[in-house]
Amino acid sequence: MNRFDPLRKLMHVDEAVGRFAMQPGTVFTNGVFDLLHRGHIAYLAEARQLGDSLVVAINSDASARILDKGPGRPMNREGDRAFQVAALESVDAVVIFNEPTPIALLSRLRPSVYVKGGDYDMNKLAEAALVRSWGGHALSLPFVDGFSTTSLMDRIRAGSRLAPADAS
Repeated sequence: MNRFDPLRKLMHVDEAVGRFAMQPGTVFTNGVFDLLHRGHIAYLAEARQLGDSLVVAINSDASARILDKGPGRPMNREGDRAFQVAALESVDAVVIFNEPTPIALLSRLRPSVYVKGGDYDMNKLAEAALVRSWGGHALSLPFVDGFSTTSLMDRIRAGSRLAPADAS
């Protein structure tokens, strides 16, 4: 298999559990990752720095709709979103999950570190409490200012283009 093919990182939940469960240094995060942007990429690179491997769980299309991210979301299908995230060097494995939260997956995987974006209060997340119950760490990473899927979608819908100074 081509070592650069993102498909090699797409795994069924059972395969990811078999490979990464209770492995010291496993970092886990989850999300919709609908329109991949600079903020996502920086977040995943920073998450990967926290351990030896990064497992990313992508909400299925059905579970993403339950989260009510807005009309017409997700914009990209789950397989396409998973493929794009798997293409990133910082990511070691990608799984798709169907539940509204990754609690069941976390309880099987038992990562050392659970990471979410800066808009989450880790003290209110059941996932964080679960990871801490076996001695793991749960933390939120700050957003990269000016980059969000919502702002990107707003610009697309408005037909806006970036000003030259914003193009960095």
